[in-house]
Amino acid sequence: MSATKTKASATAAATEAASTIETAAEVSVKNFEKSIAAVREGIEKATKGLETSQAKLKEGVEKAVKTSEELLSFSQGNMEAFIKATQIYVSGMQDLSKQFAVSSKSSLEESVAFGKSLMGVKSVKEAVDLQTGFTKSSIEKAVSESNKLTDATVKLAEQAIAPITARISLAVETFGKAH
Repeated sequence: MSATKTKASATAAATEAASTIETAAEVSVKNFEKSIAAVREGIEKATKGLETSQAKLKEGVEKAVKTSEELLSFSQGNMEAFIKATQIYVSGMQDLSKQFAVSSKSSLEESVAFGKSLMGVKSVKEAVDLQTGFTKSSIEKAVSESNKLTDATVKLAEQAIAPITARISLAVETFGKAH
């Protein structure tokens, strides 16, 4: 009987060992599956994080490009305004120079005419009266021409500065909103 008992005891031990091995194998498979699931979850999170980072980077680059384009366009507008202001100024200075030349020519002609008429006087009193009239007329004309020149210069300055003033207003409006 002892052989049968030993055999039965060995069989029970073998069955128990097999059950323990099966349980250990099942636990190992479950743990391996959990590990695989955790790795997959980690990869998914890393992929989503990378996609989010790429989207933010792309958005940042697009904003930088847009800002650069806006600044370039704004700078181009500034240059155009400066060129326009310069053209207005040069044209206005030409007009002022012509006006000054006409005034100077007229003044010179009047002086020559005065000189000729002064040579034809017959008395000192006539010469003094002629000189007084000419001087008064010359001063009045000089004041009048000076006022015209001042008005034209102020108008030219306003016209020449207008494109630049418009750009400054646009800059304040545009960049004032950004802050």
